[in-house]
Order: sequence, then C-alpha cells, then structure tokens
Amino acid sequence: MAIHGSLFTDFRENASQDPFSLQNKKLLKIQMGYGPVWAKTGSMVAYQGDVRFENKGSGGLDKFLKSKLTGEGVDMMQCVGQGELFVADQASEIQVMYLENDAISVNGNNVLAFSSSIEWDIHRVQARGSMMAGGLFNVAMRGTGYVAVTTVGEPVALDVASAPTFADAQAVVLWTAGVSMDIRVDTGGLKSMIRGGTGELLQMAFGGQGYVLVQPSESVVSGGHQATQSKSGGLGSLLGG
Repeated sequence: MAIHGSLFTDFRENASQDPFSLQNKKLLKIQMGYGPVWAKTGSMVAYQGDVRFENKGSGGLDKFLKSKLTGEGVDMMQCVGQGELFVADQASEIQVMYLENDAISVNGNNVLAFSSSIEWDIHRVQARGSMMAGGLFNVAMRGTGYVAVTTVGEPVALDVASAPTFADAQAVVLWTAGVSMDIRVDTGGLKSMIRGGTGELLQMAFGGQGYVLVQPSESVVSGGHQATQSKSGGLGSLLGG
C-alpha cells in the first residue's frame, strides 16, 4: 500500500527555528521555546508539542474598558508551552516584522500575533482632523520582539517622507513611529456632491518620517480607525464605537 504524489513533500512543515516564520503566505509558524506569545483568539489552526491557551479577552480590565468605549482592540489569547504553533486568520496574507526598541500603530482588526515582550495598548491617535469625528483609536505596540499582522492581499509600504501621502481609512493597516496623521475631507467639489459624491469623503493624510502600510482592499470594516465607515459614510462612522 502506498500514497503517490507530491502532496506530503510539497507542503512539508518548514524547518525554520526562528521565533516567527511563515509556513506560507497565509500561515504563521511560531516556535514556542522562545517564550509566551499573544495571538488573536481563535487563530490557532494546529500545534505540535505541549501548548496551552488562556483567553485574555481584550488584554486586561483597562484594555477591556477602552475596547468597549472605543470599539478598537482585538480579543487576544496568551499561548505558553513548548513546540510549534500555527496560526492564521480567514486565509488572509500574513506580514511579519521585528521591532527593535521601536513602535507602530496598528488597526486592531489586522493584529494576528506578537511576542509577549511587546507592550501594547489602545491609544487615541493624535490628529487635528480626527477631532471632527470625536477621536480615532488604534492599537499601539512598542518594544523589542516579533509582530505579525494580516492583510487582504499583498500590501504596499509607502514612504511618507518622499511625497504627500493619502489613503482610504478602510485600507490602512499600520504606520511606523515618526509618522503623523490627519484627516482630510474631500468632497470632490460641488458638482461631485450633486451627483452623489466620490465615495472618498474621508482620507488619512500622512507626513513626517516613516512608512504607512496599505492593503489592496477597502472591505475590512471592523476595528479602530476603519470602524463601520462605509464608502459614503459620515464623519461619526470613523469612530470605533
């Protein structure tokens, strides 16, 4: 008796011993021997060894309250033990980065997993235009360790120092430290408004030094600065709650 074909060789587990490594574009492999990690609740698809999970909700009482007030945040579980853990989120593509005493601001919906050494909290984005909507909220991550985020398709990393940079709020995944953000209101002019508008009323305007990561999709409508904004939504819909 035998099984013929390349299935079990083509998709064999990768041999990487890195703390975070991609099994493929949509599946993240985490080596648990480096210590506990945080992962989005429900993101485990498989593990080998002795791995245990504890649901931490929004990450503590203070984060829970902020999450309820702002709509931002993501339910996280703490993963501990030994072995290999595989996580994914709805077959979205996964992007892995290593922060070295650095910081990023991430839409909560895009957070997949990160090292326990990373400090995180829900924070109010400092932007003049955001006051028009009563405030914008994101997940702030700071420290040294690995961070994995999801994107719908392959993203583009735009250098905001090279030119004025604008993006649809529903497409922005994250931006790096040193980047400033404001809200731009673009009606398209009176003629456009009479015809029903352009559908691009609210835009994020970026400046400073660093990068903004934008995914090729405007369909993600939950979490933080993306909130429940529709393409023709009003200012208030940018709020995460």
